[in-house]
Amino acid sequence: MSEAARFIIGIDLGTTNCALASVDTAKGEGAPIEVFAVPQVIAPGQVDARATLPSFLYLPAEGELPAGALDLPFGRPGGRLVVGEYARAHGAEVPARLVSSAKSWLSHGGVDRSAPILPWGAGADVPKLSPVDASARLLVHLAEAWDAAHPDAPIGDQEVYLTVPASFDAVARELTVEAAQTAGLDSVTLLEEPQAAFYSWLAHIGDRWRTHLTVGDVVLVADIGGGTTDFTLITVSERDGNLELERVAVGDHILLGGDNMDLALSYAIGKKLADKGRTLDQWQQRSLTHACRVAKEQLLGDQSLKKAPVAVLGRGTKVVGGAVKTDLERGDVEATLLDGFLPACGPEDRPLAARRVGLTELGLPYAQDPGITRHLAGFLARHGRAPTAILYNGGVMKGTALRERLGAIVGGWTKGGLKELVGTDLDLAVAHGAAYYGLARRGRGIRIRGGTARAYYIGIETAMPAVPGMPRPMKALCVAPFGMEEGTEADVPGQEFGLVVGEPAEFRFLGSSVRKDDAIGQVLEEWREDLEELAPVEANLPAEGGAAAGTTVPVRLHTILTPVGTMELWCVARDGSGRWKLEYNVREQHE
Repeated sequence: MSEAARFIIGIDLGTTNCALASVDTAKGEGAPIEVFAVPQVIAPGQVDARATLPSFLYLPAEGELPAGALDLPFGRPGGRLVVGEYARAHGAEVPARLVSSAKSWLSHGGVDRSAPILPWGAGADVPKLSPVDASARLLVHLAEAWDAAHPDAPIGDQEVYLTVPASFDAVARELTVEAAQTAGLDSVTLLEEPQAAFYSWLAHIGDRWRTHLTVGDVVLVADIGGGTTDFTLITVSERDGNLELERVAVGDHILLGGDNMDLALSYAIGKKLADKGRTLDQWQQRSLTHACRVAKEQLLGDQSLKKAPVAVLGRGTKVVGGAVKTDLERGDVEATLLDGFLPACGPEDRPLAARRVGLTELGLPYAQDPGITRHLAGFLARHGRAPTAILYNGGVMKGTALRERLGAIVGGWTKGGLKELVGTDLDLAVAHGAAYYGLARRGRGIRIRGGTARAYYIGIETAMPAVPGMPRPMKALCVAPFGMEEGTEADVPGQEFGLVVGEPAEFRFLGSSVRKDDAIGQVLEEWREDLEELAPVEANLPAEGGAAAGTTVPVRLHTILTPVGTMELWCVARDGSGRWKLEYNVREQHE
């Protein structure tokens, strides 16, 4: 990837849908940003190009479909799995073979994200993929479709920007890059999704953005997608007489979005069916959830519809005759979603913490409180900012009633009202904005200043005498401050540390989205909820010169924030005899 590349490409690797947009720089400075229609299987033996590629993978059983039914006009033959529209539609009927929410699993530190665990909970007869491989397979489909349409400009040679949630920590970002590399995208740059959505608005509004925003404005980007809710704050300031944009805050990773809403709708319909004497088993309830998602999207996407059909196949010998059919009413959708997920609340409210059950099923760490407005109130309070403008993003926000409810609640928290920034396509804004960002990096657009959305720390074990039953205290050393710019590097000042080599060791990393004033090298003796522990890195770093296992090497630390947006922490020996790199994908490298 370089500035000599012909195309600038933005890819939205979404929880529910993927999209790709591009700019052909060979057409000059006025070249438009164009959405790439992605060919995909929509029914056995049928292929069509759509603006989005649903982020679903279906793993068919042996002999389930006739040979060639899943073949595409490009890339590898189908049969092993299918990606996109047919995967989503058919997977609603056979959910045990459907891989969904791969991006949410990619950010879940409680599982081995490189292990074949998806579909989660599926039987031993179902082939499985890791979250990394599932994400890579979505990118493979996009890459192969692009290459087939542009044989003289393969995607691997273009300037590619891949979006991630603003709330993704360094581990999830590293794994996203790994998935891209698995798909043959060896050089990508990461961009936060809410920033990409804002860039899309800038592309739409052009130079007129200065008439919509003024110095002192704080823009809230409310990105509510299929699996996650992301909040970002962008401020408008002045420098040398010019307006300037800066991303100043991002929210935590909240697993709360359209998936939760689909589940709520399926329970509401399931209760109505039960009242009529028709009960559903667990398999049918899962299928009903997927069917509710399709119906919800129809209703949110077309305001003229009053209801949408929902059907679930029967079980046993009456698969067709025993099918359950009903309708999802617009009124039920809006009542369930508005009251359940956007409840009226004040700026002092906070997410509710229910008492936990001692034993729970393993799975995604969904938010306990479905009240998005309460999560938003907590986010704004933590960062001490009151928004003056709002930009919506994510498919959930296509519902007019949902936007109006959220805008009314947030507007009620502010003194001067709330301006709504409009004009973006909520399905395509992220991919579109990512392509515009590539233009901005070439000096053909407005840049948002930002850097890292979090401060990062490494745990340092305290040197003290052993005490029975008491672990040694751990200090937190800041190795990357909030806002550190991509493509920069710095020595971590201060004392040397002892690096254990020649035997397995655990390295503990932490992050914070609220500690914005900690400098690189600052040591925290104590902390509470303002630091979040990330997935640890386990590594066996090789010893040099036949040194004994467990040797402690005096080292200094050096941080590199790569141009693609991932972090490297290097341990450099005092005498220069070795350098060890700690990577979040648990691969170690020695030089």
